[in-house]
Amino acid sequence: MALSTTESDQIHFSDQVSQRAAGSTFAEVDDREREIPAIEFRDVVLAFDERVILNKLSFSVRKGETKIILGGSGGGKSTIIKLVLGLLKPDAGRVLVDGEDITDYNEAQMISVRKKIGMVFQEGALFDSLSVYDNVAYRLHEQGRPEEEVEQEVRRMLRFVNLEDAIDKMPSELSGGMRRRVGIARALIGDPKIVLFDEPTAGLDPPTARTICELAMKLRDLEDVSSIFVTHEMNNLDYLCAEYAVVGDSGEVVFEREGERLCLINTKVMMMKEGNIIFSGTDEKLRHSDDAYIQKFLRGR
Repeated sequence: MALSTTESDQIHFSDQVSQRAAGSTFAEVDDREREIPAIEFRDVVLAFDERVILNKLSFSVRKGETKIILGGSGGGKSTIIKLVLGLLKPDAGRVLVDGEDITDYNEAQMISVRKKIGMVFQEGALFDSLSVYDNVAYRLHEQGRPEEEVEQEVRRMLRFVNLEDAIDKMPSELSGGMRRRVGIARALIGDPKIVLFDEPTAGLDPPTARTICELAMKLRDLEDVSSIFVTHEMNNLDYLCAEYAVVGDSGEVVFEREGERLCLINTKVMMMKEGNIIFSGTDEKLRHSDDAYIQKFLRGR
């Protein structure tokens, strides 16, 4: 039986995912490239006037790892993302991206660094006057890439977030969840190996939030992407720390519970309070912590 173009594209895309997943799964453990953290903070200090935002913050995100950063408002979570992007500079300490010390980089120097990074904002941050196609294609159009190449890449990214049918729509025609997914597609243009999520599920209903987390899992498990996932919602923790994405026998992506065949080691939790790390480790250890602040946070404050 002949396949339609869409079916052929989907199978081709699934084959690509399978190949990348296999490459990620069976990569040499002692690969020196993987020893270099995707993101590293070394004793980073940042204060606004007398208020300390980050207090000698040190942590790293390994290649292919998701670091979930929890904490209340004003704890310094989103500030971390701004430092990685070079939008803020620390008062002391060092910030490294893919082994490159970016602490003192100027705007011109940061351009090449930001090409390695995809950014997913809380509201999707789409251009309201541009179609879904043009929003996702924005970076490629800026680079002057041929339109045939642009369209192929845009469609590939929209397929990844299951939104190819919305390619000609305007942002005003999309639901909140669809806008976030378009934002993810735009962030993935150029295949960045680092993706930063800043409260990507805020204000979304649980099923839609689940969809966003599934996309983050696909990036982690099938594309070997390193990410920081800033959130204050415990449902995200339940999804990201308990499930993983695999490619099924017929090429479709499925999600399995941790412990069925694999144990997740590429997802860690970090909790912030008043600019300090008060917890770093697995979600299981977090839930068994006897820290009063952590337990209050876990109960939904």
